[in-house]
Amino acid sequence: MTPKQIERIQTKIKKIRSALTEEKRIYGGFHDGRGLRYAPLELYIKIQDYKGGLNYTRWFDKNFPDDIGSPIFLFEWTIILFNNDKIKDAESKAIKTYFSNSYLFDKFFDRPRIPIDKYEYSNFDMLEFTNYLTYSKNQTELSVFRDWLSDFEKSKRFEKTKANFLEINKRLKKETNTETRGLLLQQLRLLEDEK
Repeated sequence: MTPKQIERIQTKIKKIRSALTEEKRIYGGFHDGRGLRYAPLELYIKIQDYKGGLNYTRWFDKNFPDDIGSPIFLFEWTIILFNNDKIKDAESKAIKTYFSNSYLFDKFFDRPRIPIDKYEYSNFDMLEFTNYLTYSKNQTELSVFRDWLSDFEKSKRFEKTKANFLEINKRLKKETNTETRGLLLQQLRLLEDEK
């Protein structure tokens, strides 16, 4: 990437952040229906400004504490954390990414995406959604991240969490009792919050 291209992307990031700041100034809060708040991470990754991306995630957490983000945004957040040597945080965010969309890692690694018989939280087709992921194991700049994520997927922590997640979701798909469903959802929240 040329210095001019990097400069253009940095300008774009500044414009997005200015638009969000202006929105908060005018309305006293954010009304980001366009989803501008999700765009900067991709741009930081493009120019490999992982420190800037980390600062942005801190700002995002402070200003959107209840926003769970999209699966791709969570994946980008994982990349940012990893590239700032925040490995434990990257592991937790990778798990959140998997919980958000169980097929995203398969798309990244160019593996077959086979539907899993489980409860889906959204009406959105998560298998189809993976087509929006533009990151790939073949990107040279992501090679170290790719190797780490591949190893993390094989770790005992990830395997155990994944198995529990899938088991609970399979039960949720079939369960009709409201109280039991509530308990299962609580188990999922606890599982996601494990550090």
